[in-house]
Amino acid sequence: MTHSFPFLLVDAFTDTALGGNPCAVVLDADPLTDEQMQRLAREFNQSETAFVRRSQVADFGVRYFTPVEEIPLAGHPTIATLTALLHAGRLQPPLSGTTLRLQLELLEGPIDVEVLPPPAPGAPAPVWMTQRRPTFGRTHDPATVLPFFGLTPDDVLLGAPLRTVSTGTPQLMVLLRDAEALRRARLADAAGLDQYRATSDFFSTHLFCLGGATAAGHTFARHFCTPPDVVEDPVTGSATGGMAAYLWHHGHLTQPAFIAEQGHWLGRPGTVHVALVGTPDAVQAVRIGGTGVVVVSGTLTV
Repeated sequence: MTHSFPFLLVDAFTDTALGGNPCAVVLDADPLTDEQMQRLAREFNQSETAFVRRSQVADFGVRYFTPVEEIPLAGHPTIATLTALLHAGRLQPPLSGTTLRLQLELLEGPIDVEVLPPPAPGAPAPVWMTQRRPTFGRTHDPATVLPFFGLTPDDVLLGAPLRTVSTGTPQLMVLLRDAEALRRARLADAAGLDQYRATSDFFSTHLFCLGGATAAGHTFARHFCTPPDVVEDPVTGSATGGMAAYLWHHGHLTQPAFIAEQGHWLGRPGTVHVALVGTPDAVQAVRIGGTGVVVVSGTLTV
């Protein structure tokens, strides 16, 4: 049997087309099997593809797939999904002075999402998601990890542990000493990294430094996966959430709200607004926000 599905390609964490991080969003995806969703994610070949479905416990259900596997939570597909739903008329943007609050059912349960009024006519509506309560995993030996990225332990900020943090998807956090070290990072040993991941507790690796790519930013980051996933993810929401929890917990932030920048060196500049809830010793939640721009809409036939 042949099915047709509306789909949109959305650039997330940007208000300019062809910036930020692209995400394919497939609507009305209930008839698709897990295998079909995985194969379609491989076909779209984005860092993640979102499949929007009905939900019995939330306003919408969404499944997130990389080209290789399903993941429980992701930031830029969440921004992209809400942007797609607004663009397709499945949601109406809130009026000035109001906030649209709803829930998305992800793989491991609902999360809270907010849509704010567009700041100007024709401008994209800001979307905020509340990620899972942060959990802090194991620490890692810099002498083992840094060579995977062509770096040495001297490139790490003095006293900053390499540590797995999860706000829904576990990521390895690596705080580098400066932007020069971050620029030199590359995926130098994909096979070694894959072998290490297989016996560890993280999905992918987030390398970052203090100070933005522009005067507006407070942090700048690069995010690495291994093939056949996209090697460098332009702008990452779940990893930004883990990074925020890491920085707050380890004393590298002076205030619980900041702007994270990413993607500029890939020609896809992105901006993530971040707000932490709780104290450094008891982080309760991380909220991340941004806008998205629809660049393609069409029909997918399976």
